[in-house]
Formats: sequence, structure tokens, C-alpha cells
Amino acid sequence: MEQQRAYMLREMPENERPRERMRSRGAAALSHAELLAILLRTGTKNESAIHLAQRVLNECGGLRRLAERAWDELIHIKGIGPAKALELQASIELGRRMARARLPEMPRIQRPQDASELLMEEMRHLREERFVCLFLDTKNQVIGMDTLSVGSLSAAIVHPREVYRAAIRRSSASIICAHNHPSGDPTPSAEDIALTRRLAEAGQLVGIELLDHLVIGDNRFVSLKELGSM
Repeated sequence: MEQQRAYMLREMPENERPRERMRSRGAAALSHAELLAILLRTGTKNESAIHLAQRVLNECGGLRRLAERAWDELIHIKGIGPAKALELQASIELGRRMARARLPEMPRIQRPQDASELLMEEMRHLREERFVCLFLDTKNQVIGMDTLSVGSLSAAIVHPREVYRAAIRRSSASIICAHNHPSGDPTPSAEDIALTRRLAEAGQLVGIELLDHLVIGDNRFVSLKELGSM
């Protein structure tokens, strides 16, 4: 049985197998049957996981009807045992809960103080410099945050390409960068100012605006935008 299943998978071109297609093109590119086949993992003696998935959908009358099937109904479908039935029901219930769940309200950055309040407690006592980026949407709401560099006691090195690669990955409209000074003194160095200007120039090229660069100290911060150093 195992040999026959392996043979059927080998017959399918690698770039058409559900897992490979999902890895290369993303889950949205897969059909209902392909997504279901990934959950089922294996087929039966005479059919692949994809064929089993399509047959399950056909017998149930589609995805919506599949979601309505009880466990004792699922196990009567050929190729769906007790374990597969439970896994399908768990996946369906997760989908239901995600549909009901509300996204937490994202903080909106309207002034440098808003960004500093978001970062201060996490960064003020760090013993090494860290370079953090806030990713914002078109309404200046924070859609993500990443630590892009961890440096020594006195230096966090980051390159603009790393910053904007992360921003593009998040589909950001704009960004706010920040790093801490372990000394507690947020006075920007010449290197901080030079980096800020490089970041601003790179942002203009890629179309993602650098709104500010904050230097975080001990319960104090400096906005390089307010300082006129951008």
C-alpha cells in the first residue's frame, strides 16, 4: 500500500504537488481539493490524497456541506478514518473561530510621542543597541514591528536594504525607525544622523516614507524629524 501511494505521488510533476505549489505560490493559489489533500496527507490504496480530497468534496456536496458533516458521518466516507475525521473537524472549527475573531485595534501614530510610548519600556533598559522598525499602513496605524539589528554596547548596524526589504514584505505605506542608547542619553550621534538620511533617501526611491527615526534613552527620546536631521 505504501509503495503504491509513493508511486502515485511520483507520477505527478513536482511543481503540481499541493505542498510544493503552496510553498512556491501560497495557499490562495490552491484549489479546495488541494488544500484538503494537504490536511488529509495520504490517500487510499487506489487513489492519491488529491483524488480522495476531490471525492470527499463531491460526496459531501462541496466545502460548505463538508463543514456541516458530523464526525460519525465523516468516518463513513471511504478513506476517512476516525483520526482524519477529527483532524478535518478541528481544521473547520479553527476556520470558524478565525472568522469570528476580531483583530486587535492597532495603535495609530500621530506624533513622535506615540511611537516612543510604544517602544520606551521595552527598549530603555537594554544593555546593547537594538534597531527596531514600526511598519505603518496608509492611516499611520501600526501593522507590525521587527527588531532588525542587535549590536554591541555602543553600536547597532543596519543597512537600508534590510529595513525596506522588511517594509515591502509587510506591505507598509510608511515606517518609523528607532534604536536605543544603552547609556541612557538619547543625544543622536553623527552616525545616527547619517543613517537617518540614508534611510530617508532609500525610502524615497522605493516609495515607502520614513516618517521618523527615534533615539530611545532612559525615559527620554529624541525625534530626528523634530531635530531637523532628516
